[in-house]
Amino acid sequence: MQVAIFILVVLVFVAVSGALARLVRVPLPVLQIALGAALAWPMRGIHVEIDPELFLLVFIPPLLFSDAYGAPKRELVALRGPILDLAIGLVFFTIVGFGYALHWLVPSVPLVVAIALAAVLSPTDAVAVSSIVDKNVVPARLMHILEGESLLNDASGLVMFRFAVAAVLTGSFSFAAASLTFLYAVAVGILAGVAALFVAAKALQLLNRIGGVPAEAQVLVMILLPFVAYLGAEHVGASGILAAVTAGVLTGGSGIFRFLGVSARIQTMSLWTTLSFVFNGALFILLGLQFPDIIGNVPPELSGRYPVIQPILTVLALTLCLIALRFLWISIGDIAASVVARLRKRKAEPFGLRVRLAGSVAGVRGAITLAGILSLPFTMPDGSPFPARDEVIFLAAGVIICSLAIASLALPRIARGLVEPGEDAGAAEERLARVAAAKAAIARIESIAGVEDGDEGEVPGARLAAADSIVAGYRRRIAASDEAEDARAEAREAGRLELEMRLAGIEAERAAVLAMFRSREINDHTKQALLTEITLTEALLNGRQARK
Repeated sequence: MQVAIFILVVLVFVAVSGALARLVRVPLPVLQIALGAALAWPMRGIHVEIDPELFLLVFIPPLLFSDAYGAPKRELVALRGPILDLAIGLVFFTIVGFGYALHWLVPSVPLVVAIALAAVLSPTDAVAVSSIVDKNVVPARLMHILEGESLLNDASGLVMFRFAVAAVLTGSFSFAAASLTFLYAVAVGILAGVAALFVAAKALQLLNRIGGVPAEAQVLVMILLPFVAYLGAEHVGASGILAAVTAGVLTGGSGIFRFLGVSARIQTMSLWTTLSFVFNGALFILLGLQFPDIIGNVPPELSGRYPVIQPILTVLALTLCLIALRFLWISIGDIAASVVARLRKRKAEPFGLRVRLAGSVAGVRGAITLAGILSLPFTMPDGSPFPARDEVIFLAAGVIICSLAIASLALPRIARGLVEPGEDAGAAEERLARVAAAKAAIARIESIAGVEDGDEGEVPGARLAAADSIVAGYRRRIAASDEAEDARAEAREAGRLELEMRLAGIEAERAAVLAMFRSREINDHTKQALLTEITLTEALLNGRQARK
């Protein structure tokens, strides 16, 4: 019962954080950590021990799958060079540099444990970055690189973390064996993700053949996909992390959605958005819940001569070390890319000092780091405590909070002025796509309307009247995307008036349905069916209004 109450309370606070984020100007992850810390005091009587493997299974697959699915695939391919440079090269550079720095700064942490902490701190969190600073303030190229990096370094960092933890548990490490195991884990993990996607597609095909299957059953197949990929890879000793990422990356372009009905598609997208928000929020609230205990029970090895100041300075120094390593690697990569471009007689596109600094500060740590560090085992195979577990959890939690705080304060100031004012490239692309799609629709409708012989029993002129009505709507959409500001303003005003009248008509429909239900002219089933249709129509209209 305590566990159930605990889960419900955490979910309530996740929902509260979403509402409060609209009222206070605080980044959502920071707000959720603060709410978790505020929640910790009244819940001191509730103690929940989380099994590390279960924790990793519950949180990692859906978070990685969601991030991978939402990543901009075209930009990932176009920027694959700098993304792979950061997602793989910087991860190993961070593991070595930060691992030795931590062992030197805190000698009580064994080197192999320090390397494990460095590995789990190497993944960055682009979701946290986008909650700190508006995407329109950060150059699009840099934001795409950060998103691609955070997607791939989750996999590379957590794979290396698993190797480091295994080395701690076994007490031995072979570079040659680890390299072969790493290659096996990567290759088979990718194949496991592809296989899981194939199995999901076949399952959806089977459900379609059966016919009459509820949309919820199709949605469940999509929800299970990342867990199947993760567990399948882990079962054969490969990387479940890479399997979940692969499944997420390939889902959008695989055509699997053609096996889903319209209702199932809407439910799947909505549910994944909700799950991503819930899991991210729950992780940060869990961090906040542990924060008072972490602060109140600082490991003696970190307290030293100054019990309050020394742990804070240690965390700050380690956070600045991560930023410095990142800045150094980005600068070297930027200079190397410029040299290669000149040698190949191509135009170089250097980032510049401020963009490199913004990219360094933007490498905040978040949910994946927290999930990984909390998955550390409690004991060694012989039953003795896992070495320095409390210290590395304290340091990881401190670095997450410190990196978020530094980014919250510094990133908006560093990024200010980096993006020239004007229409966002993504918005311009969307506007052109809307015009092209509307023109294609008009051409198709006019070709259908031009058919001379209609179906038997068709009312004369009905086809042309219907086509004119539909084409008029598409022409208004084209006018609203016109380059001329006057034409666009006139079209927007006409669209606004039409939208107001449609929404007023929907309100009248809803009131009429409720009145008929109250007067018992219709039953509750009819009422629910009509109100569902009205609500879906209203949602579509509100979506149009929000885009305008």
